[in-house]
Amino acid sequence: MSIKRALISVSDKSGVVEFARALADAGVEIISTGGTKTLLEQSQVPVIGISEVTGFPEIMDGRVKTLHPAVHSGLLAVRDNAEHQAQMQELGLSYIDLVVVNLYPFQETIEKPDVTYEDAIENIDIGGPTMLRSAAKNHAFVTVVVDAADYGQVISELQAGGDTTLETRKRLAAKVFRHTASYDALIAGYLTEQVGETFPERLTVTYEKSQSLRYGENPHQQAAFYRAPLAERGTLPTAEQLHGKELSYNNIQDANAAIAIVGEFEGPAVAAVKHMNPCGVGIGTSIYEAYRKAYESDSTSIFGGIVAANRPIDSDTAQMLNEIFLEIVIAPDFTTEALDILKQKKNLRLLRTGVQPSPETRRAAWQYTSIAGGLLVQETDVHTLQADKLQTVSGREATESELEQLQFGWNVVKHVKSNAIVIVKDGMTVGIGAGQMNRVGAAKIAIEQAGEKARGAILASDAFFPMGDTLELAAKAGITAVIQPGGSIRDEESIQVANDYGVAMVFTGVRHFKH
Repeated sequence: MSIKRALISVSDKSGVVEFARALADAGVEIISTGGTKTLLEQSQVPVIGISEVTGFPEIMDGRVKTLHPAVHSGLLAVRDNAEHQAQMQELGLSYIDLVVVNLYPFQETIEKPDVTYEDAIENIDIGGPTMLRSAAKNHAFVTVVVDAADYGQVISELQAGGDTTLETRKRLAAKVFRHTASYDALIAGYLTEQVGETFPERLTVTYEKSQSLRYGENPHQQAAFYRAPLAERGTLPTAEQLHGKELSYNNIQDANAAIAIVGEFEGPAVAAVKHMNPCGVGIGTSIYEAYRKAYESDSTSIFGGIVAANRPIDSDTAQMLNEIFLEIVIAPDFTTEALDILKQKKNLRLLRTGVQPSPETRRAAWQYTSIAGGLLVQETDVHTLQADKLQTVSGREATESELEQLQFGWNVVKHVKSNAIVIVKDGMTVGIGAGQMNRVGAAKIAIEQAGEKARGAILASDAFFPMGDTLELAAKAGITAVIQPGGSIRDEESIQVANDYGVAMVFTGVRHFKH
């Protein structure tokens, strides 16, 4: 076999003229449609219109042009099937050996902030996916190209032997079905959202490969990084890497966690993360002050960590950042002076998100967690605590200063692995107990880390106290105020302990489990 006849119809016309010209030079007859045909004619590439093949005009504004037996029999005919050959001859039909198609820009259309429903629907391609699927199904005989990156290999093989290899056709066919599946998933997702379906009977999601990774959590695990096609600005997949080594699997996990933490705060905030838990969080009147507090929260654990800021990094902050070993620094932007300082460390990864994160910029998205044989889906936890929703349950009310620290602690504790206890003072974390099997254990770790700084500090718990022991431990360490969800059948026990020690305690009515 050899490639003698090609059908080309593309929305993305990058490189198509050069590709078609190389086909024509190799003696391949080219069929085309609409704008592609016009472009090839203007470029002096020999081409015949689809109507000359079908004997039927393109109608309905081009909606119906390739949906015709003269096209699909040429694609689907099994070349070594005698009956198929006889039917092709009897009906005067010709084979199509190569299909080059890419689809209407549905994703680009729905990305527009002002897109209308009608415009989105109009950009759902029907004929293109149908031709791609037909050609890909019959890849034993037909070459199908959906990506301009494959033009070079097809031409190279054509010039070398008159046809592509079966191995290449299989690879290209698999790529086509991935492409059409992704295209349909985007359409399904858009329409599902339009009709307000929350958990449809079938979940169709798609992601695009961003980069291969050297390995996963450990060197013996393979890994890659994928991004959602409609990923929002300010998220890690849309960040620009300005300097440093490639990101690793663990870098990406930690960086994502760090961005989420600083997005909790309206004012300047910095979070340092290790193993997806914050080891230090600080807020202040400037990003320099916020970083200094985050650093002083735990100057040991921050070493080799990931630091995220919700304001641009200036030269003074960069100078302080440069004093220790860090894996990554993430910020909305960097001053020129800050970049000059930070780039002195060749391996330090610098990521610019381009967006200042805050509670106002966050929105609930879907969070996917794979399990063996399945998938858990839930909304991302973007709950924001409103001060007027707090319920004071102790005899003593929290002071205005304590209330500010309680809200700060609550914003941090939601990002700590459960069971989680966070102790904060003066706009910085001073003790963090993460991922313990019981709440007392988490409190002991946080209190030990805080040391003398626990006196006059406040404590935040991601879930309720099942009994009064945690609160008693905190009160004896000098904690003056506590924020927790409440809701235990033994709340009265904790309330009594708070009153016994003069601790102010507020309930949020919301918990933040993080497994």
